[in-house]
Amino acid sequence: MEARMEIPIWEKYTLSVEEAAAYFRIGENKLRNLILRNKNAKYLLWNGNRVQIKRNLFERFIDETDTI
Repeated sequence: MEARMEIPIWEKYTLSVEEAAAYFRIGENKLRNLILRNKNAKYLLWNGNRVQIKRNLFERFIDETDTI
């Protein structure tokens, strides 16, 4: 069986909602609501109905935002 390589969260290009919530210290529900309100945001990558968050672009969004 092939060993699976684990990439550190801070080096990943995209994050799941759960990973992004932990990384950015934002509640999963708040993050999911933010995604629903901004479905076409550049920091989102959709794979069917599953969303991934582009870490660097979301970091920039956070840097420019005063309130979530």
